[in-house]
Amino acid sequence: MTHPASVELAALRDEALRLATNAADDAALDAVVQAFLGKSGRLKGHLKRLGSVPAAERPALGKAVNDTVTEVEAAIATRRKALGDARLEAALSDPGFDPTLPGAPVARGTLHPLTLVDQRLDEIFRSMGFYVLDYPEVDSEHYNFEALNIPADHPARDMQDTFWLNDGNLLRTHTSAGQVRTMKAFAPPFRAIFPGRVFRYEATDASHEHTFHQVEGLCIDRHVSVPHLQASMKTLLSGVFGREVKVRLRPGYFPFVEPGFELDIGCLVCDGAGCPVCKRSGWVELLPCGLVHPNVLRAGGLDPDEWQGWAFGLGLSRLVMMRYKIDDIRHLLAGDVRFLSQFSGTGLE
Repeated sequence: MTHPASVELAALRDEALRLATNAADDAALDAVVQAFLGKSGRLKGHLKRLGSVPAAERPALGKAVNDTVTEVEAAIATRRKALGDARLEAALSDPGFDPTLPGAPVARGTLHPLTLVDQRLDEIFRSMGFYVLDYPEVDSEHYNFEALNIPADHPARDMQDTFWLNDGNLLRTHTSAGQVRTMKAFAPPFRAIFPGRVFRYEATDASHEHTFHQVEGLCIDRHVSVPHLQASMKTLLSGVFGREVKVRLRPGYFPFVEPGFELDIGCLVCDGAGCPVCKRSGWVELLPCGLVHPNVLRAGGLDPDEWQGWAFGLGLSRLVMMRYKIDDIRHLLAGDVRFLSQFSGTGLE
């Protein structure tokens, strides 16, 4: 004897197929989907009836429900295509249709300003013999802090509010986290940069973001000097801006370099007059740098009596702001197409 659930399923199948086949438009098809295939649809709900069916009949009835769902979905897809074909045929048959008219223009996108400047930096540093490397955004406490001469009790950790993860790792707070990785990966002498996103748990304003971009640079050789570092930085800046720019070098403290410096650039947004980007000073902190600390060389497996190095951490987001005179860093990651569309034809593509 056929179970009543099987009889009801057959009736539901016939009704769904009839409605799908005879649907006059897409709205009618959507109604069929909702009534029969939705989460609370009549076919989906039919599976709940399996509990009232004898155990021996359940596998067959469950398969029948699934087969019916597949058949109804196919009927809906067939009818939807037929409706679409009919609309297209009607449009082509319209007396006002002229196939010789040009089609609608396709809007072209543009590269993000961060991408444009990053690509230019890659070209500049490759021309100077640097590797261009990439390292994880999620990193360990060891590479982000300890290997950079920043132990757990070091006050410098308070300067970098960190996003910690449940597994004990963190979102890197600076691209400097790649320094020791690079020392372990390449035999000296070598030069390398590693650009990428970094993350700080801090309030945002015109010149600060919780997510921003940096470019770390590292040079390891037997004899390096601060003038060598300065020359590389001037080559970098003149390559990006296409002209000499006003810079200053002042003492700065960073645990992973000794001596350490801050390289500032004259604000190109206000031409030194003072604005929110430069905090009314006329200068923008752009490039912390210095000679690699002996403890960092040791962490990378190098003998500081044999090898020396210099490093810098370029604020790529701030460099982009200077290059394009952007007055608020938050524009860079806001995803506003109106903002991004301004950077086509800027000369760096």
